[in-house]
Order: sequence, then C-alpha cells, then structure tokens
Amino acid sequence: MSEQTQWLSRDPAPADVGLPTTRRPSPLRRALGPLVVLGAFLLKFGKVALLFLGKAKFLATSLSMLLSIGAYTLIWGWRFALGFVALLFAHEMGHYVQLRREGVKPSGMLFIPFLGAVVGARSLGGSALAEARVGLAGPILGTLACLALVPVAIVTGDDFWRALAFTGFFLNLFNLIPLVPFDGGRAMAAMAPWMWFVGFGGMTLFFFLFPNPILILFLLLGGMETYRRWKGRKRGEEGNPAYYRVTPAQRLAVGAVYLGLIAVLAIGMDLTFIDRSDAL
Repeated sequence: MSEQTQWLSRDPAPADVGLPTTRRPSPLRRALGPLVVLGAFLLKFGKVALLFLGKAKFLATSLSMLLSIGAYTLIWGWRFALGFVALLFAHEMGHYVQLRREGVKPSGMLFIPFLGAVVGARSLGGSALAEARVGLAGPILGTLACLALVPVAIVTGDDFWRALAFTGFFLNLFNLIPLVPFDGGRAMAAMAPWMWFVGFGGMTLFFFLFPNPILILFLLLGGMETYRRWKGRKRGEEGNPAYYRVTPAQRLAVGAVYLGLIAVLAIGMDLTFIDRSDAL
C-alpha cells in the first residue's frame, strides 16, 4: 500500500505523514474570492431584510398597541386599558376584513393613544357604496364585540364589564357621526354627501357644549376632508359621477344598516349605563 493510500485511509492523518501539497490559486480566483464571499453575505442579509420587512407591519401594529395600552393604563388601569384597546382592535378589524373583501390590500393598522386607531389603505374600494361598506364594517364588528361583554357583565355582576361595554358602545356610536373621515361620513358618501356639512355643524355644536382639545383636532380634520371631498365631487378623482352612482335600493340598505347601528348602540349604552348619582 502506498504512502498516499495510507494517508487517505486514516482519520485523522498521522503526524509522520505530510499533507499533500496544495496548488496556489490563480490571480483571477484570488480577485473573485472576496466578491463571492461578499455576494453570499449580501444574499443572506437580503433574505433577513426581506423577512424583517414582511414583519414590519405586524411589529408596528404590536408596538403601537402596547404603547396605547400603556398610555390608557395611566388613566384607567391596565385591565380597562387592555379591554379598551381590544375593542378598538375589533373595530379596526372590521375595516380591515372588509377592505380585503373589496379587493384592497390594507397597508397596516396603527394605534394612536387618545385618538383611537386607523387602518391605512390606498383605496376604499373604488365606489361610494364600497366606501360605505368599509366604513360601516368597523362599527358592526365593534358593536358585536361590545354585545359579547353584556352577558359577561350580567353573569358576573361586575361593573367593570358594564363600564367597558358602555365605553365601547359610545366609541362606535361616536364614529357614526356623518362627517368624513369618521365611519358615519363614509356611509354618507353612499347615502347623502350633503350630510357631511350637517355632521360638521353637529361636531362644532358639541365642541361648544363640551370643550375638548381633541375635538379641535377632529374639527380641523373633518373640515379639511369635507372641503376636499365636496370639491372633488365636481372635478373628478373620487368625485366623478360613477363613484357616487348608487341605486335607490343600495342607498336604502346602507341607511337601514346605519340607523340600525345607531339604535343598537343607543340601547346598549342605556343597558350598560352605571348610575353614580347616589354615590355623590
């Protein structure tokens, strides 16, 4: 058996046998070697970056949700803060699911402490009727989530669940104000766009009766959006005639859902109201 064969048949190689001589790489291989290593690194890093970007929306939603829970905890305590953000999530999931049903891919969900939450999208479905469906889907799912708390409150007798349900009912009812960009304003796009001005007047009156700095922000946003949408109706974009073309039956259906939601939410608030006058 040759010396070379003996080396190949043993593992590890004995010290008394020399390693086979290696050929020195050519200048071309020496030049390309670092580039190959760099390319492999960038390829690996690129996969990680794409994976991170794919989860960026989830991270943004999760972090903003945690931030909102922390902010509300300072006011109401962690239990109520957690429940309130969960109701906000249910409301926004209604918008999210309906956007997907309309063929629109939402860009993500973001929670904003003391202002609520929002689902971003490039479009609301391409028609006033689709916009109304997207707008009303939030209060519908949000109302169902609040209704689920009522039996819990009855069985446990705990005012915590009644207070949480009441707050959720009020939140969804407030969103039905007929003013864009509120959900009620979205519904009015298919029912009667002129109601945007009624909603703006109602919001202004509410502000004078119950002054609140957040209402100022709502008035500014609502006023600018109402002006933009009304002006846009006459010059194109979402304002083209085809966008606002809704049949009487469709308008009646949207109106029935809108008024039905208001009735259910008002009854829900009445059932879960906690009278504290005796405690004063």
